[in-house]
Amino acid sequence: MDRPGAVAHLRKAVEKFAKDYLGSAERWCVGLSGGPDSLALTAVAAPLRPTTALIVDHGLQRDSAAVAETARAQAISLGCVEAQVLCIQVGENGGPEAAARTARYAALDAHRDGPVLLAHTLDDQAETVLLGLGRGSGARSIAGMRPYDSPWCRPLLGVRRSVTHAACQELGLTAWQDPHNSDRRFTRTRLRHEVLPLLDDVLGGGVAEALARTATALREDTDLLDAIAAQALTDVTAGSGLDTGALAGLPGPVRRRVIRGWLLAGGATGLTDIQIRGVDALVTDWRGQGGVAVGSGSRGQRLFAGRRDGVLTLRLEPVDKPI
Repeated sequence: MDRPGAVAHLRKAVEKFAKDYLGSAERWCVGLSGGPDSLALTAVAAPLRPTTALIVDHGLQRDSAAVAETARAQAISLGCVEAQVLCIQVGENGGPEAAARTARYAALDAHRDGPVLLAHTLDDQAETVLLGLGRGSGARSIAGMRPYDSPWCRPLLGVRRSVTHAACQELGLTAWQDPHNSDRRFTRTRLRHEVLPLLDDVLGGGVAEALARTATALREDTDLLDAIAAQALTDVTAGSGLDTGALAGLPGPVRRRVIRGWLLAGGATGLTDIQIRGVDALVTDWRGQGGVAVGSGSRGQRLFAGRRDGVLTLRLEPVDKPI
């Protein structure tokens, strides 16, 4: 029996995702860049449910407006009930890739009228896992992207990028080729064109699939530990802080998850594993040490986690005040 074509492969993946996660959603949106992944996803999604295409124009390239308008026209021709071009301004925090991603997600969230389908593929997942490994931020960062993290939907996480490209060819669609995807100044681009092919060569192939399987396994473990930590949080809470005596009795992985959740709820930003372990040391290796910086507040202040009278506390201090 002949293998199903690329379009049929994508349709099956989207239909299964919709059945597993979006049974009650009457309509959805799709994030469309005009590239082959999102164009193929739009072509498959539009016939299944009323679909609004959201095209984000980052304004970072000279012809971005023309690219966005072409994508809008393609979306309508593929059967989308609506297609909107969202013009945004990209900030500078976290570097160009992170800043563009933050601005893009904010725009999509502000204009959506249902869940948003995103065209991340198995190859994108593999790259995300490698980025997490490089940062050394623990299992959470290596667990990659979730298939469903409301309102964000990633029905193609089990599909190779080659399938979306083939689907565009089957449908006769001309996809936009983002020059940033071949610009070696960007870390993800180098992972895509240099690191993953080298790993495939050294390890005999199948690296992207193996990394994606690793992400799934770690995500399942992480979800279980997070659920245990959420239950433990009620037992160690002391007012707005955490009781260090009660924390000390928890297993390390659970304790650090409790601390992480408490820090995030208190306004911590950009947390790293090093910071979380630094706060953890206030519980397990207390020697009267000072606080740990865990984020920035308004008006030139910095957020610190410290220990006082057997309780972990959060406080804001001026940036120029010695730690």
